[in-house]
Amino acid sequence: MRVSCVLTVMLTCLVLTGCGSSSSLDDLALQRPSQEMTSSVVRPSGPVPRVEVRTVTSPPENRQEMLAWAGPVPEAAGFAPPPRAIVIPEQPEKAVAQIPSAEPIMRPAPEARMQIYSRRFRDAKPINFGPASPRKLAVHGVDVSRWQGDVDWVNLRSQGANFAYIKATDGGDHMDPMFRTNWRKTREAGLKRGAYHFFYWCRTAGEQADWFIRNVPREPGALPPAIDVEWNGESSCKRRPSRKVVLEKMQVFMDKLEKHYGQRPIIYTAPDFYRDNLKEAFPDYHFWLRAVAEHPSKVYPGRRWLFWQYSGSGLSHGVDGRIDLNVFHGSEDEWHNWVTARSN
Repeated sequence: MRVSCVLTVMLTCLVLTGCGSSSSLDDLALQRPSQEMTSSVVRPSGPVPRVEVRTVTSPPENRQEMLAWAGPVPEAAGFAPPPRAIVIPEQPEKAVAQIPSAEPIMRPAPEARMQIYSRRFRDAKPINFGPASPRKLAVHGVDVSRWQGDVDWVNLRSQGANFAYIKATDGGDHMDPMFRTNWRKTREAGLKRGAYHFFYWCRTAGEQADWFIRNVPREPGALPPAIDVEWNGESSCKRRPSRKVVLEKMQVFMDKLEKHYGQRPIIYTAPDFYRDNLKEAFPDYHFWLRAVAEHPSKVYPGRRWLFWQYSGSGLSHGVDGRIDLNVFHGSEDEWHNWVTARSN
């Protein structure tokens, strides 16, 4: 009887326990602790107490620090910190302008225009050019070689030599012995100067161009190089090639110089050579024309020119003997503009 009572009580307890538990297997699975962890979270050893979720009132910086392990908080969850309005006090323009730069930008001052001296030359064989006299043009100059000897360039400039063309080379192996001295002294005296090459028809154009480039420095502010083409009965080279060959050789020479110096060469010539070879040739080149008896417009009809060699018998303080006289075809302002363009 006692045993049956005990069994009855035990069966009753089991029934009551089964009836009081309403959890399903899914519910039991949800109650298991997750196996996923971040490196900054340590799973507690005891049960996690249930807490009431309330609005976090800590500053945004603290909230961000508290949730840093979970990465950025999606705004959709309602936990993104409210945007802050960053106010930068406006600085008055005057105050900003007064702040000096640590390294101010230095811009080069524009180059001062060279002084132009009026012509004071004399001439052993003066020519009356009439209304087209070179005296009416503003900027005069000279060309020289070894035959002028040791020139006093400061004195010569004061007489009206504002520019000079200096013989540098001829052929493929000769340099004028006074070139380096004249090149240096003209710069010291403040003249604008350029170098010229006397062309030999018995040497290749490439050889002559290389020889000129080897001996004439490439300097900022120098006048364009010049090629002297003429028939010279006193030269050891008596050859007179055809017009076609002449133009081809000149073009090769001038192309090499233009590539090296960055300026298109100027062509110097005399009336007979021009008549035989250069009529209507090289329209895109500047010409320097010899015309010591008549104006260039009569000797070289239709040809535009930049320099005019109007005398081979000039006389001046600063040089012994005779000197070639030249003039620029333009006003003083046009000269300055042309020189500035060459310098740039």
